[in-house]
Amino acid sequence: MDTFITGQIAIAYDDHNPEGTGPPLVLVHGHPFDRSMWAPQVEHFAWDGRRVIVPDLRGYGHSTVVPGKTPLQTFAEDIAGLLDHLGVAEIVLGGLSMGGQIVMEFHRLFPDRLRGLVLADTAPQAETEEGRRVRDATADRLLREGMGGYAEEVLATMVAPANIRRFPAVAEHVLGMMRRTPPEGAAAALRGRAERPDYRASLSRVRVPTLIVVGSDDEFTPIADARLMHEVIPGSALVVIEDTAHMPNLERPAEFNEALSKFLDSIPRERWAL
Repeated sequence: MDTFITGQIAIAYDDHNPEGTGPPLVLVHGHPFDRSMWAPQVEHFAWDGRRVIVPDLRGYGHSTVVPGKTPLQTFAEDIAGLLDHLGVAEIVLGGLSMGGQIVMEFHRLFPDRLRGLVLADTAPQAETEEGRRVRDATADRLLREGMGGYAEEVLATMVAPANIRRFPAVAEHVLGMMRRTPPEGAAAALRGRAERPDYRASLSRVRVPTLIVVGSDDEFTPIADARLMHEVIPGSALVVIEDTAHMPNLERPAEFNEALSKFLDSIPRERWAL
């Protein structure tokens, strides 16, 4: 693990195969997880010789815990700062759930730094009034009660119940990440995410290859959200991972990695003229 300092914040990250060719793959975890959620992808693509960078978002994992409210813009700017620190100009950027929305925000702010986008189990719409109320209430609950009860309640929505039984190690990994997440960091992200903009207009201006992945049984961000992004983003590809919920990269890593590998192989090693 390495650490990047931005202001008073330390961002923990792993940088695998720094000498790899082509645009690095940067993967952004969701809520309430940490960079270890990408372990099957790191193992697969680092073994394949690609450069893979996985940060812990501020407030999560081994990064600095920041109370209050953390907007998606702040997360995106942290990633840009990390890339500057590493001397990386262009990347393929992927994220799941909240991580996918951070990817959308990064595209809004820094489109020229992108060679490709991966949007997994996420949604582009602005939060609804009811959604804002629920996120604020959940943030209050996490600060009051901690992560344990919340983690137990949402596990069967994060991971399909059949996969909890079939792959207990995956369920324990997901549960462990949620339990370890600092409540202050999770609450701050929830409050910031409640104020996110609608990304559909900016996504319509995407000019790089884009892969959209969704679990067939995802209740948090269902297939309809993935299809919406597919319709909005010119030339995007949509892959549905069967028999998975909100975390197909962990529930069916082989299928997820195959889709991601084909996508990455389709991106030229050198930037083309726009």
